[in-house]
Amino acid sequence: MEMKVTQDSMGTHLDWKHEGITPKMIDWFWSNMEKGFILWHPSQHETLEWAVAPKHGNPIGSVHIAPQTWNDGTRQNLYIRFEDLATVPANVKEYIVYEHCVVVAGLGFGPESLEVEEVMGYRIHQWEKTDYGVVGKSSAIGMKKKETPEQGITWSEHCAEEIGNWGAFLPQLYNLYQVVTNTDYNPYADLTVEGKGKDLNYKYIR
Repeated sequence: MEMKVTQDSMGTHLDWKHEGITPKMIDWFWSNMEKGFILWHPSQHETLEWAVAPKHGNPIGSVHIAPQTWNDGTRQNLYIRFEDLATVPANVKEYIVYEHCVVVAGLGFGPESLEVEEVMGYRIHQWEKTDYGVVGKSSAIGMKKKETPEQGITWSEHCAEEIGNWGAFLPQLYNLYQVVTNTDYNPYADLTVEGKGKDLNYKYIR
């Protein structure tokens, strides 16, 4: 697996590549995070819960509670929402260049954050198929809560371990769950996007 970290005025970005993983597996992961959240980062993640569960075919508006402790020792109990691309600022969407993506927003650290209007910031994860597997990019962009370059590096270290661990468990977990045909317990949404920049939107989610 290859990774490269860059930073600019908007935030921190992590380019990555994976062998043996398909875009469909990653699409599936975002509607089924509770099944693999501890595997995603065994040393820093705790059990994930859904404050608002995703619907089969459409995870927009779902909110997961993601307790975790980063390398700097900070424990966070983040409320994170799956965003509608139509509501994401154009300058954030400009970073999306691959065929599949998810944009999630950090809302806060308790149930009251479900009512916030101004988000703390965005995390973009995007990916597309290659001959060997997938190529992708993850970005941390602060909004209400701006992040220092040092905080961005701390995030990139955490994210790199998450993305890297996909190679250790995601193909197996995805394949195991193919026997579960009840979409109440095994939802799926195709996260292919179309358009560019401000016109970017999901192709199959309406």
